[in-house]
Amino acid sequence: MEHRTIGELMTRKVVSVQLDTPFKEIAQTLADHAVSAVPVLDSLGRPAGIVSEADLLRKAADRSDLTGRTPLPHLEAWQKARAEGRTAGELMSAPAVCAHPEWTVVEAARLMEVQQLKRLPVVDEADALLGIVSRSDLLRVFLRKDEAIREEITREVLGRTARLGAWDVTADVERGQVTLHGRVTDPVLIPVLVRMSASVDGVVSVSHDVRVSDDLTAAPATGGRAGGADEGRSGRSRSPS
Repeated sequence: MEHRTIGELMTRKVVSVQLDTPFKEIAQTLADHAVSAVPVLDSLGRPAGIVSEADLLRKAADRSDLTGRTPLPHLEAWQKARAEGRTAGELMSAPAVCAHPEWTVVEAARLMEVQQLKRLPVVDEADALLGIVSRSDLLRVFLRKDEAIREEITREVLGRTARLGAWDVTADVERGQVTLHGRVTDPVLIPVLVRMSASVDGVVSVSHDVRVSDDLTAAPATGGRAGGADEGRSGRSRSPS
């Protein structure tokens, strides 16, 4: 199966700032481009960190509220130092956690979840910035048409496992939810089919009503290869049709 890569999903025209970009220019850049964060690049074009609206707002939160309506938040020493920063290099969250263009959606999503990130700069082998991928970019795989998902499962999952003993197994797809129907010769194949189908881009869930059957004479013509492989192992032959 060919999974969509981060290189296919990422935004290539990336708005960025430099390490010495001043506070107000960062705020203006975020406003002008309607983004909530930008990569901070070093002199070689490599992401050194990310500066976001939250990083800028920390400065406002660290100031006294003259009205007395809200308490001053407790900030750790490192947070206070960043709140007092004047440039992107002093304000940014660092180091930058990056992805590579050949990564799959699963790899990027897992890294975002573990690191609690909303976006990942995408870099090449020299760590130069190529693009940026966000949560919304990753969710685009779930916009795949049901028919495209069904065709991939039929071709890549069911077509290949048919040789292992899957007979007449078909897939229905509705709103990304897959249901497998049919029968197999080996019960071990059922979780394999479910797991492989679930790994197809755009699949939301997988259920099945696949049954196990050892009646070789009942194998349909489309599953002839599966029956033939099983005959060779078991020594039994199929009745002529």
